[in-house]
Amino acid sequence: MALSWSRKLSTHYLPLLPFMLFTLFPFYYMAITSLKSDQELYDLKAVPFWISKGITGEHFTFLFDQTPFITWVTNTAIVSILATFISVMISILAAHSLARLKYKGANSFAMAVFITYLVPPALLFLPLTEVVNKLGLADSIWSLIVTYPTFLVPFSTWLLMGYFKTIPKEIEESAMIDGCSRFQTLVRIVLPTAIPGIICVVLFAFTISWNEFLYSLTFISTTANKTITVGVVGELIRGDVYYWGSLMAGAVVGSLPIVIIFAFFMDYFISGLTTGAIK
Repeated sequence: MALSWSRKLSTHYLPLLPFMLFTLFPFYYMAITSLKSDQELYDLKAVPFWISKGITGEHFTFLFDQTPFITWVTNTAIVSILATFISVMISILAAHSLARLKYKGANSFAMAVFITYLVPPALLFLPLTEVVNKLGLADSIWSLIVTYPTFLVPFSTWLLMGYFKTIPKEIEESAMIDGCSRFQTLVRIVLPTAIPGIICVVLFAFTISWNEFLYSLTFISTTANKTITVGVVGELIRGDVYYWGSLMAGAVVGSLPIVIIFAFFMDYFISGLTTGAIK
């Protein structure tokens, strides 16, 4: 038993230790920086990797009291939830069509969908700015809700298409023989079977929406309409003055929802991602 545990420790856990430290170090550094006093933060002789002069919550107090941080969180949540919902609904219909229906140009269209995802957002925000202005959505969170699906739908569709192909066609054919329409088959048979893949896509879309920066910076200028990524950076960096403690406090609080979500749904995410990718 002792030998087995020793072997598992040397072959499983110790090789993972460097990767775990590399992954967790940014979060550790954000956390300790947010809990340091300004005196220690700006002391050039202080060791930056731990707290030596006591813990303080003044940076969190400043973040919540002196900035509209709660408003930014609310805006980010609204945008992420609605953009994710819209993108996943579109992706499910598109992916099922490409995976099951045989029509001319289906394979070419599927490849075009994936190639669209590869287009850098930095090339798209200029024409999208014109679209947003024409729709009268400039400087509102609706500009983000409308534009986020442009980069969420392509990859989500591609991933779901691969996952739908792993579901036997005979199940759907049996349901249609029993009287279900194609849409009823999708809702009653395919979607319950594809739950891991759908959860994977939801997590992907929500995470990307929550962390998105470029479109938020381009389309939103009013402080009250900003999301976390732009609001924290825009309000806590003033010229050459960096409010490092509050910046790190905002980063810590802003990352918590994603950490919590992945803690509960990591198995579904890995299952959906690997199944769709392998297919």
